[in-house]
This record gives sequence, structure tokens and C-alpha cells, in this order.
Amino acid sequence: MRILVIGSGAREHALARALDRDPATTDLVVAPGNPGTAELARNREVDPLDPDAVVALARELGSDLVVVGPEAPLVAGVADAVRAAGIACFGPDAAAAHLEGSKAFAKEVMAAAEVPTALARVCTSAAEVAAALDAFGAPYVVKDDGLAAGKGVVVTDDRDQALAHAEACLTRGGAGTVVVEEYLDGPEVSLFCLCDGTEAVPLAPAQDFKRLRDGDDGPNTGGMGAYSPLPWAPEGLVEEVLERVARPVVREMAHRGAPFVGVLYCGLALTSRGLRVIEFNARFGDPETQVVLARLASPLAELLHAAATGTLGTAPAPRWSADAAVTVVLAAAGYPDDPRRGDVITGVDAADARPGVHVLHAGTARGPAGELVSAGGRVLSVVGVGPDLAAARAAAYEGVDAIDLPGGQHRTDIAAGL
Repeated sequence: MRILVIGSGAREHALARALDRDPATTDLVVAPGNPGTAELARNREVDPLDPDAVVALARELGSDLVVVGPEAPLVAGVADAVRAAGIACFGPDAAAAHLEGSKAFAKEVMAAAEVPTALARVCTSAAEVAAALDAFGAPYVVKDDGLAAGKGVVVTDDRDQALAHAEACLTRGGAGTVVVEEYLDGPEVSLFCLCDGTEAVPLAPAQDFKRLRDGDDGPNTGGMGAYSPLPWAPEGLVEEVLERVARPVVREMAHRGAPFVGVLYCGLALTSRGLRVIEFNARFGDPETQVVLARLASPLAELLHAAATGTLGTAPAPRWSADAAVTVVLAAAGYPDDPRRGDVITGVDAADARPGVHVLHAGTARGPAGELVSAGGRVLSVVGVGPDLAAARAAAYEGVDAIDLPGGQHRTDIAAGL
């Protein structure tokens, strides 16, 4: 199978690594890719947001399957164009990707599908925001309605901070809409469900760490680490999410004439009142993808192709290793507000050579002399795999310790105490 993966982050590196292990993969291209994907696939230049350019590249390569990784190309209609060209595509059309592209739309769909979620108000003015904050009380939860690269949510006890974030969202890019929600207590869980427009197949649950610093302190980020499996998760959780969340949403999207094909990322809270949906994403989440795919013991290519071609119902269910996986994100100096670029990174090969460790590239590039340099906020994702979470965690941090990134930031408490 000739596969084209669209994207350039750690998620796409993790996908490429899993697809490369699949004997069904005969040719693998990542566009535009990064220095890490170049070590196991061919990188090709393309504008991920240009549907025509992606289609042209897929045709040139004779691709049997296109896998669209990031959310922005999905919202921009890349999957629509690929399917219109007669090429199988794993990723939702723009209408279905609106589940991630608009928090307000996602709330509307959840209401129609009777999916349990937080109470919320959609606000278009500072006055409406202020009234919603007062109605729900602290902790305040304010979400940018549109795409914000995982950094559009503020959860705070400071009303002024919540209001300031809302006002910034209302004026940013002319969107003019924010969502204010009630706070959901309890631990969070991420569950990816592969969908073919009719069926939904769950992957292994994971948990991520969104705040920058230890102890869940500091600003929200795109994610600073994750682990899987979840030894504390209640029995029957995955089936409950399928029956109460994923399948109703897939049915509702089909009813609306926008069948959901791809990954439905269910961000969940296990509250004192039961399961609640925090958010949906329309693609593999980062950094959870890194640990989930590290534990996948069955082929990925045919599973994604089955989702893309409407045949998930007859595809073999995914199988999982008994091993645990932990990933620790190494971020650039100044992240998330003003990440510094161009710092030379050393030690990645040494980290990769350690037992149970592999390093996934996110914000990296090659410098003038071929040296590896930082080129984004979250620079690397160091994954440790072991027979239990303690061993996986130890491996991940040994890998982190082998890498030198000037001014680099990482949390030291990912999967601690489990």
C-alpha cells in the first residue's frame, strides 16, 4: 500500500513509525515531514493547507491512502479534495471536521445526540461572557470557539484573567465567539475512536498533561506528556464512551449529511456526576498518539484504510501490547508564549539508542551545516516503553536526560506515582 501522510509534527512521526512497521506499507511519504520522518520515509514539500497541492502530490505518488494528520488542513477541506479525486482518505471532510473547528458547533451536535457534556453558553460579547462567568462561578472555563493549536482554553479562579482571555478570543481573527462552560471535576481521559461514517472502533485510552509545569501549574499548552494504559480507569469505560459518546455522534453527523471518517478524539472528564465530554478533536491528539501507537501490536495501515473505505465493520479489531508507554515533551525556551528557534539540539541519537526509548520530532529542522535545531514550540517527544508504567517512565526520562536543548523545558512529573 502506498501511503501519503500529511503533516510535520510528532503525531505524524508517530503515525509514520507505526505505518512503517506494517508489512502492508510498500511506500511511505510524509509531506512536508520533519528530520525525524526523513529517517524512515521520504519527505516531500507541500503546503498542507492547499487541497489542490495535496491532491497533485497524491496523484504523482500513486497513493492508495492519504492520512491527514493536523486539524487545520482538515478544516480547510483537504480531505474533501482527496476524496473527490478518487483517492482513499483517512480524515474527515471539512463539514465533519467542524466538530473541532467550532466548539459551539460541537456543543450543538452533542445536544442533538444526547451526549453528556458540560453546561455551556456561547457568547459574542464581553457582557455575555461576564454574565456567563457569574452564572457558572469559579473555576472559570473559557474556550476560543475556533482552532487554537491546543492553547485556546483557560481554566482559572481569576475572573479578570478569564474575562481577558475571552475578550482576546472575541477579537482574534474576527471570529467573534467564545464558549464559557461549567467546570468539570475529576480525572481526564483521552480516547481515540476510528470512524468510517457508520462504525466506531476504539483505541487504547490515555491521559495527557496540558499545563506547562509540574503539578499542573502554569499556562495551558498543546500537551507536555502522556501515558497509557490507565490502571485507575473504571471497568467498562471504553464501552461506555462508545455507547454514550462516539456512536451517537457518528450517527448524528451522518444524519446531518456530514459522515465522520477519521479519528474522533474524545476528551473526557470522569466527574462526580459521571462521564462528561470536555471536547472533540477531529484527528489524532498530540501527545497521546505517541503513547497509544507505541502500544499498538496489530497493523495500522489496513485499519486506517478500512476506516477510509467504509469497511471498519469487517476489519480485525486492534490488538494491544501489555507494555506501558510514557512520553515526555521537550519544549523550547519561551514556550508557549514566545518559543525560541534555532537552538542546536544534541543527544537525540544517544537517546534513541537506549533500550525502550524512541524520540519523535515535532518542532525541529536542519541548520545550515546539517545540525538539528529547534524550529517550534514543542520540539521533541521522548517515548519510553516498558513492562509497566514505572519502567516506561524511567526509560522516557533517561531519554530526556540524554538530550541537550539550550533553555529547553519539560515536566518531571509525567505519570508519576502510578
